[in-house]
Amino acid sequence: MSKRRARLNEQLRRELSELIRLQVRDPRVGLVTITGVDIAADLGSARVYIRAVGGPDEMAVSLEGLGAAAPFLRTQLGRILHVRRVPELRFREDRSFEGAARIEQMLTEVFPEGDEAPSDGDEFAKAEAEAPEADETTGGDEAPGVSS
Repeated sequence: MSKRRARLNEQLRRELSELIRLQVRDPRVGLVTITGVDIAADLGSARVYIRAVGGPDEMAVSLEGLGAAAPFLRTQLGRILHVRRVPELRFREDRSFEGAARIEQMLTEVFPEGDEAPSDGDEFAKAEAEAPEADETTGGDEAPGVSS
């Protein structure tokens, strides 16, 4: 992704958060958090990922309300942003948190409470502890393994 698109994604996320919080009056929207924006390469459309307070029913209602508010939000963004063309907004549920929770659950099944997955640092410390100690009795001038 280009730096321009990354900056535009972040700017859209910030501006949309403010607009939804302050100017969208649709009661269906409720409390939503914009977790990310992914603008298309041609800058014609943008997927806006959201999280809503509540369960799946509240999410569906919020998505419906945001879909209805999309033209208004797009108009407001046109006034705020300095871009030739404001992308079409497509609101989607952010499911990355469910994926992260599933991975966390799988890890706790593999490594029960109290057990931790070994990290590279732990393996290094274990190997270092098992290595034979250097013989400090020999002088610096003698070859290793040769004693006087």
